Amino acid sequence: MSGKIIFISAIALAMSIGVGPSRAQSMLDMVDLSQPAFTKAEMTRAEIEAAIAKLPEGEKLDLFGKALNNLDLSGMDLRRVNFQAARLMGSNLSKANLEGVNLDSAWSLNSNWTGANLRSASLFGTQFVGAKLDGADMTGAHVAGDFSKASMKGAILDGADLSANEKNQSMGLMRGTFKSTVLDGASFKGANMRRVLIEYSSLNGADFTGASLTGGELGGSDFTGANVAGADFEGADVNSARIGAMKNADKAKNLDKVKNLDRAFRN
Repeated sequence: MSGKIIFISAIALAMSIGVGPSRAQSMLDMVDLSQPAFTKAEMTRAEIEAAIAKLPEGEKLDLFGKALNNLDLSGMDLRRVNFQAARLMGSNLSKANLEGVNLDSAWSLNSNWTGANLRSASLFGTQFVGAKLDGADMTGAHVAGDFSKASMKGAILDGADLSANEKNQSMGLMRGTFKSTVLDGASFKGANMRRVLIEYSSLNGADFTGASLTGGELGGSDFTGANVAGADFEGADVNSARIGAMKNADKAKNLDKVKNLDRAFRN
């Protein structure tokens, strides 16, 4: 399914539960999080486990748009589940295995994904605001969701695609969004972070080896101790960012071609 179709499906779902159409990553402002769609659960953990156990070989459990709020799904093997547009508000998926799972347009604010396996998962338009993803493994995942105010210490995003989806600009620019996010020690080796939004976030000791941050919005973020060997910063906006104590800055690409270098903290 294309990103455009996914986005339209999310809009339709949102409208059905009382959310007006708006830009994808500002839809949060239009949502009444007190309504049952964001507080109740249509299934229990036991029911989900039973449904997975009964699946014929090669088939998946379709939980598209399901309300699964505040459930404890920790440690479960959920690789055969479709969570597209599901609501997992406040749910616990710590150490769950979701490798390759579709979480496009899912809502999972203030949830716990500590140590979860999200390798090669699809997180297009997914809402993780305020979530805990410390140590989560998103290697090779499509990470075009909102992780603002989340804790992602030691998260692994090696080879992940966080780049802006230019084809959906008319419906809101979809990209990895990190506002006031804790990303200390996170790994972005070889990640595509073109036009990523990382504002006022902490990236102490993060690893950007070989990553592309071209055109990224990095204003106010702290890159102290971050390894930027081979990272491409061409056109990135570093207004008020702390970039003076980055590791291997001499091996980074196009640091002389960033925007607002004179406004960055370089000491």
